[in-house]
Amino acid sequence: MFVINNIKVLHLDSNHPLLWNQLEQAGFLNEHDYTSTKEEVASKIHNYDGIIIRSRFKIDREFIDKATNLKFIARVGAGLESIDSEYAIAKKIHLIAAPEGNKNAVGEHALGMLLSIMNKLNKADKMIRNGQWIREGNRGYELDGKTVGIIGYGNMGKAFAKKLRGFEVEVLCYDIQENVGDENAKQVSLRELQKRVDVLSLHVPWTRETDKMMKNEFINSFSNPFWFINTSRGKNVVTDDLVKALASKKILGAGLDVLEYEKLSFENLFVDAERPKALEYLLRAENVLLTPHVAGWTYESHEKLAETIVSKIIKLYE
Repeated sequence: MFVINNIKVLHLDSNHPLLWNQLEQAGFLNEHDYTSTKEEVASKIHNYDGIIIRSRFKIDREFIDKATNLKFIARVGAGLESIDSEYAIAKKIHLIAAPEGNKNAVGEHALGMLLSIMNKLNKADKMIRNGQWIREGNRGYELDGKTVGIIGYGNMGKAFAKKLRGFEVEVLCYDIQENVGDENAKQVSLRELQKRVDVLSLHVPWTRETDKMMKNEFINSFSNPFWFINTSRGKNVVTDDLVKALASKKILGAGLDVLEYEKLSFENLFVDAERPKALEYLLRAENVLLTPHVAGWTYESHEKLAETIVSKIIKLYE
């Protein structure tokens, strides 16, 4: 086995144990600090060659400036929005993420949410538990014959499209990158996608370009009422405008694994004394399915994410 010596790595979040174990076997020196404040970590970060994070706190310029020996930042997840990426790259720090590790989990979760909201499964389940046996009020819709649109056709979008292969559906994708369409989805312009789809699934990162992209003007550009799935980032959606579209039936139902109101760490939502009115609407709505940012957080992806991060870190030093 290729062995690496004297490379000190600080783990800031707990992860699957194989990440720690395989780095140790490769010769890395592992240390962890899961509880110190950001300021306390920053005071010692100059001692480390690499850090491994999830989303505990933001890695900003001030923190990076104190990390004078840092060679890499590895995030055990798909996105890098908790890192000032441009500044880190300017400082010649390698950035590592693992979208390959949880793409299958996200694809399955998105499909599960879609089938649930179209068939009113969560609503029907609650009604039966409350002693209500109502069949007509829970009549659902079939996915076959629909046109599904995917915005963002990277790892996650492609995984979702692959899951749709067993259905008689047309799948369209839109992405800022050219020539990313494949046998599972036809790449089209945004306007064509908005004109044709019955289902929209969002798979874009949270960037300056995608921040608040799902707003009134964007929603109303779609020709047909549609079902909406978001397993990307909550801040890509203006919740007030989503609620308006749900109330007007422009959006027929929504499956939301992420919410605009999440904290940066994704670890909590219900911390504020007063909840926004739009959030209260979502919590009451029968055509909305909510999950706590777990689309990519299966037992299998937990291990796959760790394996992907380990292989990418080791490759830096080969």
